[in-house]
Amino acid sequence: MLTVDEMYEDVSHDHAHKTVTMEAHPHLKGVVAASVHPCRHAAVMKKIIETVTEGGNQLGVHVYLIIFLKFVQAVIPTIEYDFTQNFTM
Repeated sequence: MLTVDEMYEDVSHDHAHKTVTMEAHPHLKGVVAASVHPCRHAAVMKKIIETVTEGGNQLGVHVYLIIFLKFVQAVIPTIEYDFTQNFTM
């Protein structure tokens, strides 16, 4: 099992201890896990949706998920996923 310091190595320095903190896992006793705070990512996602809407476009649910994953990747850069999707703001 990774230590808290080792887990923070995978989190961008701009987000460590702010957007991402290490907390007790809600279901696994004695396990510490990274927590991406919803109040922070919700504000970012809301701003992205507003920008897309102001540009005359709409964000489908499937595109929202892709944008969310791109945001999470900015927070935790070691996460890799399909890069073939794109969207226009």
